[in-house]
Amino acid sequence: MKAGIVGLPNVGKSTLFNCLSNAKAQSANFPFCTIEPNIGVVNVPDPRIARLEELVKPERVQMATVDIVDIAGLVKGASKGEGLGNQFLGNIRECNAIIHVLRCFDNDNIVHVDGNVNPIRDKETIDIELQLKDLETVEKRLEKTNRAAKTGNKEAQAEKALLDRIRQTLMEAKSARTVIPQNQDEVDMMEEFQLITTKPVLYVCNVDEASAVNGNKYVDQVRELVKDEQAEVIILSVGAEADITELESYEERQVFLEDMGLTEPGSAVLIRAAYKLLKLQTYFTAGVKEVRAWTINIGDTAPKAAGVIHTDFEKGFIRAEVIAFEDFSNFGSEAKVKEAGKLRVEGKEYIVKDGDVMHFRFNV
Repeated sequence: MKAGIVGLPNVGKSTLFNCLSNAKAQSANFPFCTIEPNIGVVNVPDPRIARLEELVKPERVQMATVDIVDIAGLVKGASKGEGLGNQFLGNIRECNAIIHVLRCFDNDNIVHVDGNVNPIRDKETIDIELQLKDLETVEKRLEKTNRAAKTGNKEAQAEKALLDRIRQTLMEAKSARTVIPQNQDEVDMMEEFQLITTKPVLYVCNVDEASAVNGNKYVDQVRELVKDEQAEVIILSVGAEADITELESYEERQVFLEDMGLTEPGSAVLIRAAYKLLKLQTYFTAGVKEVRAWTINIGDTAPKAAGVIHTDFEKGFIRAEVIAFEDFSNFGSEAKVKEAGKLRVEGKEYIVKDGDVMHFRFNV
């Protein structure tokens, strides 16, 4: 599962990617600096794993991770191949969610590809390019589906009806994610179409350091614009985040954050938001050898969760011993949790909850 960082050139995408991944994607003051997509495997900040480490004192700790992709800047006309449009759009298609970075700061030293700062126009430029690409995809698919629908094929007729609705939505300059599937068949078809604008999106307002806590007029404009999209808006001062990553010690970083009025780096907030955007959650295993956070999809059953560790665990699943993280934290050990009667035994139908501490019994 990957989240792709998109935006116009020079809005701070590669600098943000460097902050998130500590990879050093090239960052320069001109468009198309990043051509190949950079992929960073990023640890998901989670204070719960620090608490488990404190209680269990394991030999090693493994955090959950999420893949972040730095995609080069899109420009007007990308859907028709302008700039390096087709390649960029292909890279976005391969991602499961979109982190859309918008420039919300004034700085005469950093060139804006359209001459002035206007996050509303910038957002619309990107949205239109993605919508045009999806319209092209839908119309190509309709050519084939229309022929089959005319023969009386019921499946083709259902697909045509959905494609017509999506096409109309895109023609109105709205994203395909605003089309609500009417039944499970339509849900499945929407997934099969692999449209770019059905992907969930998170907006990152890149602001100056002084606006990192409360935002500014540009952020207010973005919030007003996206209020009906049910999308999260995060404020981040990418320049300040880059400065924080350069500091050597935890203490220095904390002092810097306090001076800005923040309790943690904005990048940590963003990573957790991306994890949620991808519909991911965490369960833990906790033993003296290792405390580990495991990544699963929200809604996964206990056998599915076991399969993330090893496929044999899923095939031979017998039961799961489950402790809620809060109980583990409050009682301080597995033994004390058992004494208190808080350890549960769950079967194949159990839906894993975020933060469950689990031990699996299996037989292969």
